[in-house]
Formats: sequence, C-alpha cells, structure tokens
Amino acid sequence: MRNLKLFAAGLALLAALAPVQAADFSGKTIEFVVPFPTAGGSDVWARFFAPFVAEALPGKPTVVVKNVPGGGSITGTNQFVQRARPDGLSILGTSGSTQLPYLLDDARVRYELKDLVPVLVSPTGGVVYVNPSLGAKDARDIGKMRGKKMKYGSQGPTSLDLVPVLAFEIMGLDVDPVFGLARGPARLAFERGESLIDYQTSSAYLRNVVPLIKAGKAVPLFSWGVLNAQGEFVRDPTFPDLPHFAEAYEIAYGKKPSGTAYEAFKAFVVAGFAAQKPIFLPKGTPKDIVDAYVQALDKVVKTPAFKEKSGKELGDYEQAVGPAAQAAMKVALTIDPAAKAWVKDWLARRFEVKFEKK
Repeated sequence: MRNLKLFAAGLALLAALAPVQAADFSGKTIEFVVPFPTAGGSDVWARFFAPFVAEALPGKPTVVVKNVPGGGSITGTNQFVQRARPDGLSILGTSGSTQLPYLLDDARVRYELKDLVPVLVSPTGGVVYVNPSLGAKDARDIGKMRGKKMKYGSQGPTSLDLVPVLAFEIMGLDVDPVFGLARGPARLAFERGESLIDYQTSSAYLRNVVPLIKAGKAVPLFSWGVLNAQGEFVRDPTFPDLPHFAEAYEIAYGKKPSGTAYEAFKAFVVAGFAAQKPIFLPKGTPKDIVDAYVQALDKVVKTPAFKEKSGKELGDYEQAVGPAAQAAMKVALTIDPAAKAWVKDWLARRFEVKFEKK
C-alpha cells in the first residue's frame, strides 16, 4: 500500500513538472463572431484579421466570420456570452458600440465585459463627412450648415453613435438621428441621399467612403482626433490633413470648445475609441489557449504583410496584444462618473432613454 501511495505521489509530481500541452487547432474551424451586419467598420476589421489569425494559430485552422446583428451589437454579444464554450473555437470581435451601452447601464445588456479575456485591441478613429449639397467644402464652412435639417443614420442613443450625435449638438448643427441603422446601412442611406451627414470608423471610411470623396459624392469635415501623451487631442495620424473635432470647432467659430458637454464628449471618445475593437475569448478559457492566441496575434501584428496592409485597411494605429490589450480595455471600461451622469441625463432628456438602476 505504501509503495502504491509513493507511486501515485510520483505520478502527481511528474504531472506537475510536465510541460502544459500546447493548444493545437489542426483541422478545426474557429467562429469569429461579429455582432454587427456586413459592410460596417467592425465587419471590415474582422474580415481583415481573420486570414492572418488562421495562418498564425497552431495547426492553421479555418477562421470564419459570423455576423450576428441586432440591438446595436447587444444581441450578438449577449448570445456569445451565453453560448460560447471556452475551447478556443469561438472568438468575439466587438466595438465601442458594445462598450458604451455597458458603461451606460443599458437594460438590454446581459454581458459582463470584465469577465471576457481580451487578446487583442485595435484603437481606431473616425471621420465625419457630409453631402456636397449642403455647400460645405471643409471645416471652415460648418457655420453655413447651421439651421439646415439633416438626417443621420444611427445604431442607437447608447451606442458609440452618441459620440457623433453629441458632437453635432456641440457644433450647433440641426441633426435628427434615425435609430436602428448600423454603420454599414447608415452609409448606404447616405449614398442614397436619405441622410446628409454621416461618420464611419477608420476601416470603413478608408474602404467605403474615400471612393465617395474621390467621386465628389461626400465631403470630409473632421476626425475625432487622438490623445497625445499630455492628454491633449491632436490630429489622427491616419488622417493628418483633416482637423480633429476641437480644431474644427475653433476653425468654424474662432474659439475652443468648452463646457460640460465637451468634457463628456472627450470622456466618451476615449472610452469608445482608445480600445475600439477588441478580440475576446470566453470567460474561463484555459491558459494554453489564451497563450496560443496571444502568441499568434503578436506574430500577426509584427508580420511585414500585416503592417503594409493594415495602414491602408485599418488606419495607422498601434495594435495592443496580450497584457497591453488588457490594459487598453481597463482604460476603455473606466469612465469619469461625472461625465457618465451628465450623458445619461442628456440622453434621458433628449431621447427619453430609460436606464437600469444599479
């Protein structure tokens, strides 16, 4: 009996000392869930990443993008959290439109983003553009647009679209949001002339809006800008020729934007764009699988082909992988309480949004 116990103890020690079996996805198919329709910024981003991820993961699995639209990304994200198994065969690609309803206590949210495992985060920017019929050629003409009624296709008041809607209000523009349109369909509505003002994140803008601009069917006004090391907004490196929002305001009105609304705008730009598009693994995913994804994605972002193509497809932004992705998500999921309270009150007054009490 004593020998059997010693033998069992020895086996346990060997098991503890043995290297952890590395994850292998040979012959597997990975479902890359995107809770948005096709043709929007998140879909473009996911389909750009998918072949790189497939090539870099151990075993070179097939990676298939699955669009699960609805509720401005809430439906698909809720579904993923409820159904995805922590086996590495399901990953989730979200956006700021998934994070902002979570931050604003949207009653439809059934996901806890802090429970998911971020393995990559893509910062991004965005550009506002208008129909040439408004008579604007650049930010200097924003004043000419005041008093002109404009429709704007929006995913919803608590989505990432609260950033442009709030920006339009600060600019003094008469913009009427039409809710229920994801960014891809919103752009198509703009192309059909059903809306006169729109914004797209960098990836969708570069692919789908730049051709409209070249054809004279759209006029870019400004980007959101990015924060520098001093916490100041500067021009987006992907769009160096465009003024950022605060710069455009000053160009149009001869003074810098200020006040509570602008402070809230800044807070939500950071929350929605600094860590705009993350790739998540489900809660409870084993370490070997997490490590496999982190190593694969680190390899991807350092690949010359990725670096060459990403600037054209996604914009000139540094990708965060592993611990850096976790740190970026921590920033994105932390919002100033005063800014949050002001925005919730503004949404309740302006759009009669009802929030879940916490």
